[in-house]
Amino acid sequence: MKLMFASDLHGSLSATHQVLERFEHSGAGWLILLGDLLYHGPRNPLPDSYNPAEVALQLNRFADRIVAVRGNCDSEVDQMLLNFPIEATWQQVLLNERRLFLTHGHHYYPDKLPPLRAGDVFVYGHTHIPQAEKRQDVYLFNPGSASLPKGGYPASFGMLRDGELQVLSLQHAEPIVQASL
Repeated sequence: MKLMFASDLHGSLSATHQVLERFEHSGAGWLILLGDLLYHGPRNPLPDSYNPAEVALQLNRFADRIVAVRGNCDSEVDQMLLNFPIEATWQQVLLNERRLFLTHGHHYYPDKLPPLRAGDVFVYGHTHIPQAEKRQDVYLFNPGSASLPKGGYPASFGMLRDGELQVLSLQHAEPIVQASL
């Protein structure tokens, strides 16, 4: 099963279009959104082509293929615009051989993990910095930010396919970081 991950769109219509175009061509069955979808937040600059209402409309086209969690910039009013649930602060996806624990990254994060078993994958956003690595006996996976990347990284998204976690450049789909499961 192929899964695509995106985080921290922050209301950027251009980033949303790029993410959805990558999703349509990825062959992924599900798009997992890790929060901070519509609002830019008080600590962030306005992203390119800021248009939260239109971002919601574009995401809603894929509502039946989206699994999402709530970020620290998401609010109850955002849920009123979206046709898929975003109010859970975490969710779990069970695969044959492991569990993906999905969260935004402001309640649970790499230094404060939920209870996980060996081989599980902790999937989060929030930092806007890509990560794909095994730490002790769990994997840490962050697709970076599609709209407001930090740390000198390009805008990015994540993929899980063929036992490989990858963070890819949104513009060129070139790997930034990766880890084998």
